[in-house]
Amino acid sequence: MAKPLFKNYSYSFNKNEAKILSNFCRTLLKQMTADEKFYQDVRAFTSINEKLLSGEAEIKLTKEEKTKLTFRLKENLEVMKKQMKKGFFIRRWIYRSAHTQFSNILETYFKD
Repeated sequence: MAKPLFKNYSYSFNKNEAKILSNFCRTLLKQMTADEKFYQDVRAFTSINEKLLSGEAEIKLTKEEKTKLTFRLKENLEVMKKQMKKGFFIRRWIYRSAHTQFSNILETYFKD
């Protein structure tokens, strides 16, 4: 079975998903801007955030943006799983809802 040569990187997120991803990108940008070795990531997430905030119905990502976003979402889910195991009831409850939202976005749009 041959791999498809071209993939479609256009996504139509609903308002809630776009807001969650925009907050995620802003948080990553705050963490990464201080370090010069993350220059490529900062550029990609700035572009993703601008596209999400534009309010368009269909958002087109480049391959680089899609792979960086997918990688960071997967990392974030792993950290959330660890935090849920360590925390008490309230912390687990907060992380569980965020984990569910991020995992739904990852499964719906960025499933390989």
